[in-house]
Amino acid sequence: MSKAAELANLIGNINAGGGGVNRNLVINGAMNVAQRGTSSTGLGASSGYFTCDRWLLAQSGEGRLTMTQDSSVPTGKGFANSLKLDCTTADTSIAAGEFLQIVQKIEGQNLQSIGKGTSDAKPITVSFYVKANATFNFVCELNDLDNTRHISKLFSTTTDWVKHEITFPADTTGAFDNDNAASLNLTFWLHAGSTYAGGTLNTASFASTTNANRAAGVSSFYSSTDNNFFITGVQLEVGQNPTEFEHEPVERTLAKCKRYFHTYGGTNAFEHLPFLGQGNSSSINFSHELPVEMRSTPSLTQSGSWQVNDGYLGSYYTLSSVALDNLSTKLVRGSATTSSAIGGDIGRMLAYNDIDARWSYSAEL
Repeated sequence: MSKAAELANLIGNINAGGGGVNRNLVINGAMNVAQRGTSSTGLGASSGYFTCDRWLLAQSGEGRLTMTQDSSVPTGKGFANSLKLDCTTADTSIAAGEFLQIVQKIEGQNLQSIGKGTSDAKPITVSFYVKANATFNFVCELNDLDNTRHISKLFSTTTDWVKHEITFPADTTGAFDNDNAASLNLTFWLHAGSTYAGGTLNTASFASTTNANRAAGVSSFYSSTDNNFFITGVQLEVGQNPTEFEHEPVERTLAKCKRYFHTYGGTNAFEHLPFLGQGNSSSINFSHELPVEMRSTPSLTQSGSWQVNDGYLGSYYTLSSVALDNLSTKLVRGSATTSSAIGGDIGRMLAYNDIDARWSYSAEL
């Protein structure tokens, strides 16, 4: 065992059972994976996953922003990427129900080591690096979705990178479900109206969720178009003693992310899908194994121009009306109509002169 591993295990013993390899319950905390793209503009009208994998941008309100995978990082900490928000439309008249959050949803079966809801429940520590264009008070919340319980704590930003280490006490009430559904939201509040910020911040212990107490005291990211916010190195671990961020090989992070989302396309204008189809009159049937087993049966989103190349005749036919059937977490089968009869030939499916074409599977929480 290496010295680093020995030290991690020692910290784990002191740390109420945490430490060791795979101690970070957050996926893509270093913001290294961005399958959907590295920049997305005009965000704010709806919630969704837009750049760095596993990080949901949740919003209701009039403010707008650009979200990017950025190269600004804390010096000497081993990071290459951060997640950046840049305010492009301010919102200084804050309605009661407005909010802006960065959220990671975590499956219940990945949280069992916390022991929540038992007499052996353990504390949880969240650590992360942040910076902004000015001093703000934002909120870090743990939201227990299975039992409608939460706890929140304030943290501050400066114009330099600052590391925050926040320990949340053990909660002996309400166990996490042992399944593949979302049980815990790790939420960073950056803006909130009185519905979520009109009470008193619940900081001492987990309690039944009262919306007004979730983000009390939060500053507004949307106070000016000068505002920006950066975050990286997010780690959630069992125990009260934070450890150094657990860097892992990017291929391991990518495989974890593909459990929830993976996409083909976006690399070159004539990118081929890594599977063939069998023609059937004016349609093509296809089946293929997913690169990793997904969290649940996925949905397909197809965008841009896709065609099928008839390998026998060398002709190209436009694909449309793609439908999936007989889905599982491991295998996909589907069909797509074509612009002309392809017959019974084998066809290769590809983007057609469209570098932005995407063929994406999602099983997000």
